[in-house]
Amino acid sequence: MPSVCLCLTHVLGLCLGLLCLLFVTLWSAHWRGGFSWDGSALQFNWHPVLMVSGLLVLYGYAAVVYRLPFTWSQKKRVWKLVHAGLMFLALVLSVLGLCAVFDFHRFIHVPHLYSIHSWVGISAVVLFAVQWALGLAGFLLPCSPLWIRSSLKPVHSWIGKAILILSVTACISALKYPTHYSTMTFFIFFKDSLPAEAKFVNSLGLLIVAFGLVTFGILSNEKWQRFELPGSITHK
Repeated sequence: MPSVCLCLTHVLGLCLGLLCLLFVTLWSAHWRGGFSWDGSALQFNWHPVLMVSGLLVLYGYAAVVYRLPFTWSQKKRVWKLVHAGLMFLALVLSVLGLCAVFDFHRFIHVPHLYSIHSWVGISAVVLFAVQWALGLAGFLLPCSPLWIRSSLKPVHSWIGKAILILSVTACISALKYPTHYSTMTFFIFFKDSLPAEAKFVNSLGLLIVAFGLVTFGILSNEKWQRFELPGSITHK
């Protein structure tokens, strides 16, 4: 039987993810001017929303789908398809987020991939794409040999956690208020001199970190893994 702690942790992760989506959308819509797809700064506003939605929140939800207690009594293949489908949607949103910022850079004649944030972010997306393709070939294709699945499972799990860490790092390194203030100014979080937008972005940063920690905690706890019946194939 699943523990109360596991269920509460899942609920906490769900709430934190939804708050991340709410905060990044409100930030882009209220303080950054809204959304468009015309090469202007309003197109750039799609970038944080799509990346937080796909590369962080939806990715995190998909990563822990096997740890949902109500799925343990159901056929695993069904949840493999759910896992793969959610991951594919997360990848599509991430690619759209990259398209938004690359197109914006071309419009204003700014070089691509010029910061540590961009390097970490593109690394996360590329690794994510490779991970999804390997997962599809190794775990869903009927012709995949059992020994390949067994060998790939620990690698798949490790890379999944690495992508989550890279995603959180990319999101945090991107959040900044357009003055000398930044999201790392937690030591003056409650100072009256800190602008409202900076406080809001700092709050978003804390939510992203919290969501990443909770998701990583769920994935790292071996006691919260899906229970496998004796004799069953224990692979994703």
